Amino acid sequence: MTVHFIGAGPGAPDLLTLRGRDLIAACPVCLYAGSLVPEEILKHCPKGARIINTAPLSLDEIMQEIQTANAAGQDVARLHSGDLSVWSAMGEQLRRLRELGIPYSVTPGVPSFAAAAATLGQELTLPGVAQSVVLTRTPGRASAMPEGETLANFARTGATLAIHLSIHNLAQVVESLTPHYGEECPVAIVWRASWPDEHVLRGRLSTVESLIDHTLQRTALILVGPVLESEDFQESSLYAVGYDRRFRPQSADSPFASSTDEEGGA
Repeated sequence: MTVHFIGAGPGAPDLLTLRGRDLIAACPVCLYAGSLVPEEILKHCPKGARIINTAPLSLDEIMQEIQTANAAGQDVARLHSGDLSVWSAMGEQLRRLRELGIPYSVTPGVPSFAAAAATLGQELTLPGVAQSVVLTRTPGRASAMPEGETLANFARTGATLAIHLSIHNLAQVVESLTPHYGEECPVAIVWRASWPDEHVLRGRLSTVESLIDHTLQRTALILVGPVLESEDFQESSLYAVGYDRRFRPQSADSPFASSTDEEGGA
């Protein structure tokens, strides 16, 4: 018996990975976060599967469902939205599974920040503008922020910020970032990225509060940084003429020339 933690993606059912789909289809028990995982994904469950919405359950109750499946020798598909590596509450479940000696696997999913960037048609790392993306949030009731992990500290780097779970703290976001990025820094808010009712707002730190529709709650992602409007960035050297690289050596004297021959002359 194995508990398969599966990132169900940002919302669009067809953004589920093939591995995730196949695992769901093979598991007689499915635990899913009903507040964020689209029900269409549950169509991949096998006929007769036990399907449990964990949204109203406590951690103890979720673990009890897993232990019941374990006693019956039944694999479990444990679905969380987006990707499991950030803000999924998977870590506390894995810790308990290790204590119980119950095997598990983890299958990644498409994260919400990637879906939001796709909606915007935007690369978040442009040469000479920003080469880092910071995934962060503001303090909330469920989780405090460690000392030092402040928006101001991240803003000092000039990186692109993908601020999750913070639309209710938009005023705080603007106040923290404006001294570092400036009032004219572009902002994009993507609500329910990849869902049918997806909504996008674009503005600047000086205007975004006046643009926000306060009915857009919870699943809105705030993206901040110069990359959102940059058009005069330098081109990457990766495809530049004359750039010597493993798959495109520029001369017979290139240190990569022999390696490409060995690899089939890519």
